[in-house]
Amino acid sequence: MIEDLWYKNAIIYSLDLETFMDLNGDGVGDFEGLSRRLDYLQAMGVDTVWLAPFQPTPNKDNGYDIKDYYGVDPRHGTSGNFVEFMHQANKRGIKVIIDLVVNHTSDEHPWFQNARSGENAKLRDWYVWSRKKPRNWNKGMVFPGVQKATWTYDAKAKAYYFHRFYKFQPDLNIENREVREEIHRIMGYWLELGVAGFRVDAVPFILETQGAGKLGSELKFDYLKEMRRFVQWRRGNAVLLGEANVEPRESIKFFGEEGEGLHLMFNFYVNQYLFYSLATADVRPLAKALEETRTKVPSAQWANFLRNHDELDIDRLKEEEKQKVFEKFGPQKKMQLYDRGIRRRLAPMLGNRQQLELAYSVMFSLPGTPVMRYGDELGMGENLSLEERDAVRTPMQWSGDAQAGFSEANHLVHPLIDEGPYAYQQVNVEAQRRDPGSLLNWMTALIRLRQECPEIGWGDWEILETDSPQILVMHYRWQNSCLVILHNFDSHAHVASFTLQEEYEQTLVNLCKNGESKADENRQHHITLNAYGYAWYRAGGLSHFMRKA
Repeated sequence: MIEDLWYKNAIIYSLDLETFMDLNGDGVGDFEGLSRRLDYLQAMGVDTVWLAPFQPTPNKDNGYDIKDYYGVDPRHGTSGNFVEFMHQANKRGIKVIIDLVVNHTSDEHPWFQNARSGENAKLRDWYVWSRKKPRNWNKGMVFPGVQKATWTYDAKAKAYYFHRFYKFQPDLNIENREVREEIHRIMGYWLELGVAGFRVDAVPFILETQGAGKLGSELKFDYLKEMRRFVQWRRGNAVLLGEANVEPRESIKFFGEEGEGLHLMFNFYVNQYLFYSLATADVRPLAKALEETRTKVPSAQWANFLRNHDELDIDRLKEEEKQKVFEKFGPQKKMQLYDRGIRRRLAPMLGNRQQLELAYSVMFSLPGTPVMRYGDELGMGENLSLEERDAVRTPMQWSGDAQAGFSEANHLVHPLIDEGPYAYQQVNVEAQRRDPGSLLNWMTALIRLRQECPEIGWGDWEILETDSPQILVMHYRWQNSCLVILHNFDSHAHVASFTLQEEYEQTLVNLCKNGESKADENRQHHITLNAYGYAWYRAGGLSHFMRKA
C-alpha cells in the first residue's frame, strides 16, 4: 500500500473543545460551537484540527482521565454532534486528529472498577498491581512537586496499583494482549467515524515494561509497530502523531528504522533550544539541535511547535541553559511549573510583536509540520492565578462582547482574561479581523506562505554558514526548487552573508515583500536583517518554481 503523506505539508491547529466555543450556553465549549467556527479556521488556512480528549470523563485532568473511550462527554454534546462536526469539517477539506490516551484510564472507568473487585476479577490483569508496597513507590512521577507517588494502595483491591500520572489515572497493562487488542478497537471505532489519525499521548510510558521494580525498563517498540500496522490496514492515510520527549538518538526507534513507527513526532528537543536561542540571540545551539534530530526515514516527519496545552518543558537543556530561559521568559516562581517548565502563553513570554513574529516565522520554516495552539494567532495571554497548566487554558477570545463571545453563560469553565493588555476586550478575533496590520491577519499570510513552500515538508535541507551567530539561514531543495529562509534572533540589525553554488540561485526573490537579492561575483549573497528580522526567499522566484515543480 502506497501511503498518502498529506501531513508533510499540513498546518495543524490544536484546540480543546471546552474552551473553544460554547453554543448551548452552559459555559463549556461543545461540538456544535466548534462546527460554527470551522469557517474561521478554514479562512485562516488551517487544514488539520487536533482535538484534546472529549470522551466521557470525571475531568480531574483536563479530560485526560477517560472513563469511556467510545463516546462523547455530555458537556460537549452527543455522538451525533461529533458526526455532524466531522461532516462539516470534511466539507471544508479539514482533517481531524484526536487524542489517543491509552497509557491510563480514569479510576472511574468500568475496566478499573472490575479490576479492583478482586484478584480473580476478569479484568484484573488489565492494570498493573503489586501486593506489597514497591520500593520505588515514590519514584518516576510525571508531575514532581504535585504528584506524591506512582504506586497507590487500593483498599478494595487489597493491592497497590501503578500510575505514571495522578493517582486517579491507573496505568493500563500494555503487556496484556487483550489490552492491546482493545486499543486497536478504540482506534478502529474513531477511524470508522472519519478521523485522520491520532495524537498518541505519553508514548514512552505506553511502551515501558511495567510492574514493581521495573521502572525505566527497556521500551517495547513492537507495540508501537502493532499500532502503526493496524492504523494503516484500517485507513491507509491515517497518521500517528506521537508525544515523546526523548533524546535525539532515541527518536529513530519511535519513527522506526524503516518507517514502521510514528508518522509524526513532536520535536521537543528543538523546541527547547529554539527558546534558548530566543533568550540568548545565539542560534548555534538551535542549529546543533536541528542537526541532531535530522531523520532520513522518508515517511517520518517532525511536528514543530512553540507552545501547547502543557507547560513549556525545558528539562532537556543543561542547567545553565535552563536558567537563562527561566530568567528571560519565566523569572517569577509563579510562572514556573514542576521545576522543569514555564506555564505561560507565547505573547506575554516574548513581550513584543517583533519577537512574536520572528518566533512563528522560525517555527513555520523548520523541517517538519507546524502545529499552532488556539488563541496564539491572536496573541492571547495567560491567567497565572489558575492552578498548574490551567494558566494557558482560558476560553478563546472571539469578541469584545460579554464573555468574549465564547458563551452566553454567566459562569464559564475557566475564567476569561479580562484585565491588562491581553484582556479579551482588546485581544479578540472580531477586532483583529478588521485590522489589516493585526497579528491574526499576519498569521493568515504566514500560513498561506508555508502552504506555498512544499520544499519545507518534502525537501532536503541544510543550515548555511554565516559570520553572524545571531542569524539562522535555512536552505531547502526539492525538485530543482530552492528556498532560503533567514532569521535574526538579535535586537540589533545584522548582515547575513552566504554562498549558493547553483546558477539559478544567484537571484533570490523575496516571498514576503517586493525585493530580491543578487549574488556578487563570488556567488555570495549579502542580506541585511533588522532587529528580530526575517526573510523568505525562493531562487528564481515563483516563475522558476512553477516551471520546475
